[in-house]
Amino acid sequence: MPKILVIEDDIQVLSSLSELLSSAGFQVNTAENGLKGLKSALDNQPDLVICDVIMPGLDGYGVLKELRAHRLTVNIPFIFLTGLASRQDQRQGMNLGADDYLLKPFTLEEVLAAINTRLAKQASVTQHYVTELKEAEERLNSLLFYDNATRLPNRVLLGQRFNWIEEVAGSHAAVTLLSISIDRFNRINESLGFIGGDNLLRLVGARLQRLVADSDTIARIQAGQFAILLPSADKTQAHNLARIILAELAEPFDLDGQELFVTASIGIALGPKDGAELDTLLKNADVALNHVQERGGNFFHFYSTELSHNIIEKVNLQANLRQALQRDEFRVYYQPQINLVTGQVVGVEALIRWEHPERGLVLPGEFIPLAEETNLIGPMSEWVLSTACAHVKAWQEKGLTNLRVAVNLSGRQLTEEDLRQKVIQILETTGLSPDSLELELTESVLLRDMGAAISILSELRALGIHVAIDDFGTGYSSLSQLRHLPFDTLKVDRSFVQNVGEKAEPSAITAAIIQMAHTLNLLVIAEGVETLEELDFLRQTSCDEIQGYFVSRPLPGDEFLEFLVNYKPEAFLQKITNFVK
Repeated sequence: MPKILVIEDDIQVLSSLSELLSSAGFQVNTAENGLKGLKSALDNQPDLVICDVIMPGLDGYGVLKELRAHRLTVNIPFIFLTGLASRQDQRQGMNLGADDYLLKPFTLEEVLAAINTRLAKQASVTQHYVTELKEAEERLNSLLFYDNATRLPNRVLLGQRFNWIEEVAGSHAAVTLLSISIDRFNRINESLGFIGGDNLLRLVGARLQRLVADSDTIARIQAGQFAILLPSADKTQAHNLARIILAELAEPFDLDGQELFVTASIGIALGPKDGAELDTLLKNADVALNHVQERGGNFFHFYSTELSHNIIEKVNLQANLRQALQRDEFRVYYQPQINLVTGQVVGVEALIRWEHPERGLVLPGEFIPLAEETNLIGPMSEWVLSTACAHVKAWQEKGLTNLRVAVNLSGRQLTEEDLRQKVIQILETTGLSPDSLELELTESVLLRDMGAAISILSELRALGIHVAIDDFGTGYSSLSQLRHLPFDTLKVDRSFVQNVGEKAEPSAITAAIIQMAHTLNLLVIAEGVETLEELDFLRQTSCDEIQGYFVSRPLPGDEFLEFLVNYKPEAFLQKITNFVK
């Protein structure tokens, strides 16, 4: 049932029109002035708006102007209801984006004809966008799931295949992962050139495919590295396959009449013993692979705990971590986010650092996994949120009123029943407005429990808090899976940003992600921007915001405030302009 919003200050006209439209089968909401009408439109997002022109306070032109400026209501059909019949009056409304005019007095037939015409046109436009979205998604899925050089599955699709095995065999399924690296591939690539190197990779991939069953997955992970995923954890089978692979790859390759000999190193991890998650299995298989490479390559080795270097250091670090919060050893660093149109600093991401009393600055990649394992991630994340909100509130009081702060939310926090109340308490204590806070979650965290994620994120957004998906592209998902989640911002992972504009594959993927995100009315932030070439490509593909070392490394609070004081948007924009010239 289409939703119609009627905005009219004449109560008799409002009542009559509401009854007429209700009897015609429409769901009708009403508002007796422009301000209430605008709020109702933003809250409920009707399928069509009928609005009087002359009203006290905010008139119809003002309502239309505000609706066309908001991304949630920009495309809603809008019909003026007025006694003004002059061409000038109608032209003013049309220039603002009105779709039609109804002149008072009007008949039910005139109203229904105008409404049905506009709804039919809107349905046609919507269908066009749906078709475009489907086609764009198909193109993106092809780019996201398959390696451009070999047409083998890439790491993203490898992750999906791993998940499928778990769906069939249950969690902690028995699997074997072989990590295969062509020895000294960088030198081979330098000798052959990129085209020759890609040709070699295709030949290697084709040989590997002949050696495995249809139920197995071969993926290209990076450079000269492949992975084979077997849906069983049979050590003897893995041992025999590794020997066959080494023998097969030792045979000469024919590259345009030139004979080429290569060797390979193989690391093997057996799940769930060596890891229940794909990332863990890959890491441990790479540990075994590195062990082989350090000894000259051309062999294979199974992962064992003895191979994991820094085990003792990890245990010590874990013990220190338990006391770090009490000893006030954590610090919040801030990295600015820049609007690519205005050049303004519009946001900042809060990032935790650990000032270890002996080791110095410890980066999150080293201690966050330990915090997850020891249940310290909750208190640590709450401390970051409270500290960041307090800092940003203080900066806003110094005149930086438009600054938005993004804080990471852990998967463990998302499962806490009192998360909403904790966030409210922190906002009340610090005095920060909810619309100045953005909570970031990685897509892998969101996909663990979509139902729970939708529920809690909807509650947080209802408070006025923004929600962002962080590191998009690394969690084995597509936008079709995520578009049902209540979020506002999509952050493109830095792995898709590196070398955009120079290499075809990352450029195509990044452009497709931005296009699809905008189709879904999402703000897009690119992470890890380090070069003018990357920045120029993102600007040309209409990316909304960026962050990365090109603008600034993450800074302590006092240094970040100094950065804000000295930052000049016009200088930033001029640098881009000079580069384009």
